[in-house]
Amino acid sequence: MVTASAIIALAVAIVMGLATIGPGIGQGTAAAKAMEGIARQPEVAGELRTTMIIALAFMEALTIYGLLVAFILIGKM
Repeated sequence: MVTASAIIALAVAIVMGLATIGPGIGQGTAAAKAMEGIARQPEVAGELRTTMIIALAFMEALTIYGLLVAFILIGKM
């Protein structure tokens, strides 16, 4: 018989897995495209770097929201 604690633990694992994989892939793609843009047009490196850092911060916020959901689920155990 599966207990509620086991289901919550599985949900926490899934939440954290998805919350880290998605933004991780997005951050890698964003950094790669920004570096490609800087290589093509070095004169706009400052603008691209600033925009990339802001985008990475928003993506990291998604991971933190996933961590918050995981903590809420753990509190339900």
